[in-house]
Amino acid sequence: QVQLVESGGGLVQAGGSLRLSCAASGRTFSSYGMGWFRQAPGKVREFVAAISWSGTTRYADSVKGRFTISRDNAKNTVYLQMNSLEPEDTAVYYCATTVYTTSYSAGDYNYWGQGTQVTVSS
Repeated sequence: QVQLVESGGGLVQAGGSLRLSCAASGRTFSSYGMGWFRQAPGKVREFVAAISWSGTTRYADSVKGRFTISRDNAKNTVYLQMNSLEPEDTAVYYCATTVYTTSYSAGDYNYWGQGTQVTVSS
C-alpha cells in the first residue's frame, strides 16, 4: 500500500511559477515510476509528466520546456516545478505511482493522491 499527499498548489498570475510536491509513504517508493496528471473542470484527466525510478522523464507536449519533474528517493518525494504558467494550466494536479518505468496512460497508475488545485490568472 502506498499513500500519496500532494502540496504546493495555489493561485498564481500568468507567467509565474509553482513547485508541487508529492510525499509518498511506503518503503518501496524508489521502485515505482511516478507521474503527474491534471484535470480541469469538465475535461478528462490528462498526463503531464512522469519519472522512472532511475530518473528517466517524459512530458506532455503542452508542458515541455516549462515544467520539470524530479524525485528525491531519500525523501520519498516527487516534485513538479512549473514555470511560465498559463491560464490553460489551471487544474487539479494529481500524483500517482506506476509499476512501469514511465507511462502516459492513467490506467497504468495504481495509487493516486487526493490532488492539489493550481489556478493561473490571466
